[in-house]
Amino acid sequence: MNDQFLNLSDDLPAFAWNLIIAAAAILVGVLLKLLFNLIVKLNWIKQPDYRFIKSKAALLSKPLNFLLPVLALNFGLKIMRLSPAVLKPLNQVIEILLIIGFSAILINIFRMFEEYILYKYDISQADNLKARKIRTQFQFIRKVLIALIVIVTVAVILLSFPNMRKIGAGLLTGVGIGSVIIGFAAQHSLTNFLAGLQIAFTQPIRIDDILIVEGEWGKVEEITLTYVVLNIWDQRRLILPIRYFIEKPFQNWTRSTSEILGSVFIYADFTVPVGRIRTEFTRLVEQNPLWDKRVAVLQVTDLKERTLEMRALVSARNSGDAFDLRCYVRENLITYINENFSENLPKIRTESRGFPPPDAGGSDA
Repeated sequence: MNDQFLNLSDDLPAFAWNLIIAAAAILVGVLLKLLFNLIVKLNWIKQPDYRFIKSKAALLSKPLNFLLPVLALNFGLKIMRLSPAVLKPLNQVIEILLIIGFSAILINIFRMFEEYILYKYDISQADNLKARKIRTQFQFIRKVLIALIVIVTVAVILLSFPNMRKIGAGLLTGVGIGSVIIGFAAQHSLTNFLAGLQIAFTQPIRIDDILIVEGEWGKVEEITLTYVVLNIWDQRRLILPIRYFIEKPFQNWTRSTSEILGSVFIYADFTVPVGRIRTEFTRLVEQNPLWDKRVAVLQVTDLKERTLEMRALVSARNSGDAFDLRCYVRENLITYINENFSENLPKIRTESRGFPPPDAGGSDA
């Protein structure tokens, strides 16, 4: 069989033989790719998460479509009839393509693993503290690893060219002063990167946290290596450098839990019946599903020059529910006071004292 194969290679022209080997290599790569799809289907089709896994395994399909034929072609070079002048550059090109293919595989494996973890830890749940913590860490780790893979890939490709190695050595020995200047110029980027590492592991903020920053209320939408995107309540986006959250104070309403207290202030006349207002407040809160049944209290907290101040304090599962509950309490309490105690709304009092009428007889003669 081997003799027949060798005789066939001798009978065919070199160009035709090389073309057959290249076509066979591509065919082998396609068959290996189909085998990969079959293995995925047979092993995971009975899993409850099969549809999700299948869609994420597709992340590997694209680089495999490129890598497997190139890998087969690399093995086929050994039996091709090529001159040294053609074989050397072709071999180098295939090596570079293999490096790029393996790098793409590694990047997509990290992406697939991250998306599977995020699928398991859903932040749409009510108690999502652990999910937000894991999502924040994995997003940052993936970006760092992808950046490292890209840098190493480019470095390995450049080192495969002898001329590039000489240029690199010349740059390392001849531009020391330039490297110092570049270092100073890049110090802010380095500061952001280190701040990103610190945030990823100490986690003063996480994905989906509710923050008060620069006087704005918003939700953390994205954390990158250099900046943070805050989704403001009115759908604006506030972009802040990541070192901001290391160097400056800010409010995090969901640091350890999403539960929060909200307050409503009502101002009325001193004569308002506080007990009856408190009874109505309790009734309103108890019938509202936004209340989490932890705190509901109404107290007179201050006396102003012309009014008294009542503070209604309520608790809710999260800041969104707290805002809606506060609006509900404020609207209904003021309606109740208007309908039942309108005379007890804030007043400005004036006092008029009687004076003796002027002398009707005029001045004495």
